[in-house]
Amino acid sequence: MTTTHSDSRPFAPSTRQLGVVSAIAAGALLSACGGGLHVTLVDAAHRAPSNVAMYFTVDTGGGEPVGGLVATDFRIYEDGALVSVDESKQTIINPEVAAEHYTLLLVDMSGSVTESDQVPQIEAAAAAFASTIGTTQKIGIYAFDGSEQIHPITPFTSSSGAGAAGAGRISNFRPRDPSTNLHGGIVAAIETLDEAVANARTPLVFGTIVVFSDGTDRAARISFDDMMDKLSESEHDVFAIGVGNEIDESTLARIGREGSVRVEDAGALAQAFEDIGQRIVAATQRYYLFSYCSPARAGVHEVTVEAVQGDATGSVTYEFDAAGFGPQCNPSAPPPFQVGTQRVGAGRRVHQRSAAPRGRGGVGVRVEAGASVEAGDPEGGAE
Repeated sequence: MTTTHSDSRPFAPSTRQLGVVSAIAAGALLSACGGGLHVTLVDAAHRAPSNVAMYFTVDTGGGEPVGGLVATDFRIYEDGALVSVDESKQTIINPEVAAEHYTLLLVDMSGSVTESDQVPQIEAAAAAFASTIGTTQKIGIYAFDGSEQIHPITPFTSSSGAGAAGAGRISNFRPRDPSTNLHGGIVAAIETLDEAVANARTPLVFGTIVVFSDGTDRAARISFDDMMDKLSESEHDVFAIGVGNEIDESTLARIGREGSVRVEDAGALAQAFEDIGQRIVAATQRYYLFSYCSPARAGVHEVTVEAVQGDATGSVTYEFDAAGFGPQCNPSAPPPFQVGTQRVGAGRRVHQRSAAPRGRGGVGVRVEAGASVEAGDPEGGAE
């Protein structure tokens, strides 16, 4: 059995993945430097009495996410001078205070699937996936067939148990139309996820779509090019899982621009779903909401937060105005990030409610099971 992976390295900061900083007070300065670690600033804020908070990601030099760092794994410098841990009261706050993560699992339930013996394996794999993803974010499960719209199996929930239970209802689904509206299903999934993240309560929102299919589009409701245009306009990360040989690997890679897996038979689906799920969870764990109390009491200052993991380091900087700063700071009550109307991309295509520019670009890679990483196409897909 052969399992192939196509991976556009979602964890490595790139032009497309650079962080953005809200235009607040005196403004902000972004910097990613250091040796061995890539630290990318997503947002930062400050307010009286002397609170400063920075939301950033930490990755290795090779682009792998770095999770599990604690407050003492970071050093704070203001204007180049080290600030003591005791003075700063530095802490890591639950990132959910600033951000929410949504994953939409889109499952092919066309006639070719429901009339085969694949459904039990799909249901079990989806349930395990929901249990994994539900520990860190909200998950919704939707099915597509030949119909124009996708069908909710379970709406978005923050309970991993509810997500897994919802996946257990996949076997009860009966297609309204036995054809395969893959292109239209993906477009509808983007619109459904857009609506979900628009109702999020946090200033930063991350969206991911995971597409499972056993074949190519047959309904021809929406062309491949129109679907790809919709994907290119979307800020959501997209992964793809394909089973069988009907869907070719290049198409799968173009759909799953953040990563794709193709397996030859349904028996390998559980591992494929687990691989994608672990990657999404790891991407979530690379985010840190770092908060501290500044000793500054006036003037404009540049703070540098340096992440340290063994001999590897990386840092980001932020400029803030300490006017009105004083005592009685509680680092566990960070300042809110600016809320605006425009969503912008950063890290894993964060939807950020603040008016700021966003960058796009990136370098794709292709990974074959058991092989080393090789350079791929600029957008992670085949021409």
